[in-house]
Amino acid sequence: MGKQAAPVKKNETVTISFEDLTHEGNGVGKIDGYPLFVPHGLPGEEAEVKVVKVNKNFGFGKLLKVIKSSPQRVEPPCDVYYKCGGCQLQHMSYAMQLEMKQNQVKNVMRKIAHMEHVPVHSTIGMEDPWRYRNKISIPVGERDGELITGFYQKRSHHIIEDMDTCVIQDEVNDRMVEAVRRIADRLGIRAYDEKKDRGVLRHIMVRTGRATNDTMIVLVTRTDKLPHQEQLIKELTETYPHVKSIVHNINNKQTNVILGRKTKVIWGEEYIYDTIGDIRFAISAKSFYQVNPSQTKKLYDKALEYAEIEPNDIVIDAYCGIGTISLFLAQKAKKVYGVEVVPEAISDAKMNAKLNGITNAEFVVGEAEKVMPWWKAQGLRPDVIVVDPPRKGCEVDFLQAMIDMKPKKIVYVSCNPSTLARDLKILDEGGYETKEVQPVDMFPQTNHVECISQLILKEGN
Repeated sequence: MGKQAAPVKKNETVTISFEDLTHEGNGVGKIDGYPLFVPHGLPGEEAEVKVVKVNKNFGFGKLLKVIKSSPQRVEPPCDVYYKCGGCQLQHMSYAMQLEMKQNQVKNVMRKIAHMEHVPVHSTIGMEDPWRYRNKISIPVGERDGELITGFYQKRSHHIIEDMDTCVIQDEVNDRMVEAVRRIADRLGIRAYDEKKDRGVLRHIMVRTGRATNDTMIVLVTRTDKLPHQEQLIKELTETYPHVKSIVHNINNKQTNVILGRKTKVIWGEEYIYDTIGDIRFAISAKSFYQVNPSQTKKLYDKALEYAEIEPNDIVIDAYCGIGTISLFLAQKAKKVYGVEVVPEAISDAKMNAKLNGITNAEFVVGEAEKVMPWWKAQGLRPDVIVVDPPRKGCEVDFLQAMIDMKPKKIVYVSCNPSTLARDLKILDEGGYETKEVQPVDMFPQTNHVECISQLILKEGN
């Protein structure tokens, strides 16, 4: 038998009905049983679609025209939404976004973890799911000799030129990017040209403390010197009193990585401050800090609820970063041990503990999977382990180290439902029952979802 050809051809225009969504938020429709994945399509809609790619078992399409619209379709408030790749779900009502994220978690719990019996709660959303990001890093380019700033178009390094604002960014950050661009342009500071590897200004990064309104501006250049530095600083700081820190970062490599290795404060403080709940955090140019503090508070409150910490409990926070969760846990526990592989994050964590007068938290640099067995050998017996790994999830030897330590509870915070489900299965085989999973919407308008799960040591283990 010959290979069966797909029922559609590339560049063909077809009419399709969408019946489902992928975990990325693309509409799924079928032609003679052959699935087509189409960005911006919604279930229940009928649409005209151009076929852009044909694989053996599925294809991709581009939405041309919606013939029958879903009641969940909304008009995106962003002018460049369909060009920019930053958000994927602005065409979808917020209620539907939250439901899609819950379903995404339910699917992996069924297909990967084989735990359809475990409750996956409704996604915790935001009252106002816009303007939530406290950090922006935006590329700088030129058009007709003038500086422009904007995100790259989908799958390209071409800056979207008519982008004046980003509707998920803090308005202060938006205004500061515009101010830097305007002043730099007037002073004749040129943009970096990545094709020719010349020019000066590569990126403008702005961070704002949501609770304090403190702002830090980071100017990333190819050159060791920032031209017209004094004048630029003078104009920014005289016009905008909330600017507390201006930082120069040098990145002279031909790379997609935004920040280079060398960073120096050229005006003001090395840190700005923000608070989540009762905890104050110092944030430097390179600190990892949650971009949506109001949702982070909800996430951490849930982590505390799941941890059920008693006053005499010993807690380990694996992948502790700058100590964000550790310091919340330390308010309830007898002692918290944090471990993290990034040395700068650990020095930030120690400083944040000091800043808050917290003396019962200890932070160690190292790989969690190596430090945990060492702690165990020293006689450390945690009652609770909280884990918040990167997208790739936990290493198998780290999961084993947790199982060997036999805490009463594990609280697993995850930014990737698929690797969470995979790891929950391994922990289940190691004697830990998953009680419930709570999705939290940390990044509205995008297809990302955070989850938090409570695991209990099974009886007899």
